[in-house]
Amino acid sequence: MSLTGTPFLLTTVALVVVALVLPLALWGRIGGPKPLRHAARLLMLLFAQVTAIAMVFVIVNNANGLFDNWDDLLGTGDHVRTAADLGPDGTGGKKVDEEPRHPQKFTPASDKRMGPGVQETQFKGHISGVEGEVYVWLPPQYDDPAYKDKKFPVVEVLPGFPGSAKAWFGTLEVNTQLKPMMEKGEVEPFIIVAPRTTLLGDTDTGCANIPGKVNADTWLSVDVRKMVTDTFRAQEKADGWAVAGYSAGAHCAAKLAVAHPDRYRAGVSLSGYNDPVGEPSSLTAKSPELREENNPLKMLQRAKTPPHVALFVSGAEGDGYQGGVALKQAAKPPTTVQVTKVPAGAGGHGTAVWKRQVPDVFKWLSQQIKP
Repeated sequence: MSLTGTPFLLTTVALVVVALVLPLALWGRIGGPKPLRHAARLLMLLFAQVTAIAMVFVIVNNANGLFDNWDDLLGTGDHVRTAADLGPDGTGGKKVDEEPRHPQKFTPASDKRMGPGVQETQFKGHISGVEGEVYVWLPPQYDDPAYKDKKFPVVEVLPGFPGSAKAWFGTLEVNTQLKPMMEKGEVEPFIIVAPRTTLLGDTDTGCANIPGKVNADTWLSVDVRKMVTDTFRAQEKADGWAVAGYSAGAHCAAKLAVAHPDRYRAGVSLSGYNDPVGEPSSLTAKSPELREENNPLKMLQRAKTPPHVALFVSGAEGDGYQGGVALKQAAKPPTTVQVTKVPAGAGGHGTAVWKRQVPDVFKWLSQQIKP
């Protein structure tokens, strides 16, 4: 039974009802020795507590898009086939633009909570050695005959950790929020791409390339990117691409944008952090060297040539805001950083806060990523 499906939720609700009825119906009817009666009653109370906790977990998980399936929940999922050393640029010496085209077959997303228009595919990265699901939503103009020769800009969206690739659609409702805005011309008609980011069970990859472990950077910034341009009428150049994320995904978005100005023109960080130790389970938090190498602030500070990228950073006091200010202070033209402070009491570190920011984020992206 699917972890996120309606049948499982209804099952937990039914078990809670049973757990409440059992003590009412059987409490005084239990026979046998006194220790046995006490043990039976204790088991009924424990059953009631366990079922209640399970039901609350399922509701919270469905609302926040934390775990997609049982493997993600139990930490047993592994989406890495190989993790070769791909060098500093993450391509393994390959000229990506000259690689054969591999259009991918997409089907309507099976999870209807993601809203209309979302498509999904199972994709094997040709360079990264990573495989996983990728979700794509096309703007309303995509099938309009007036746009038949147009290539569309792309925003790659990343969840936190733990986090589901479905969350930007199912929880933040990015597609249903943006569709009317795109139809009115308030934001650009972006293709929105959500790839799997939970690749190593209960370990956060930090969206990094670590030989022998994972090539998460290449999965996101090379393989998924090329698959999208091979399959859809999407812009190929960096001027037509952005990456956005929240929480651990915000850290990834800032880092990928700073590291690859040849692949992304803009990055959006919602309640993120610079130092990878902000997510203790991250592979990039395991040593001082990895922390230094994967910290977007340090990357800006040591860059010989400031990257041609624009960053949008939002966060509350103590939850991303100070990190954004530090990035802005370190930025040198052509790097630009816009920092927005989330007011105290706005909702804390949660999807409700990030969902409200979606319209403003994409209005800002529309100024940075032009058709």
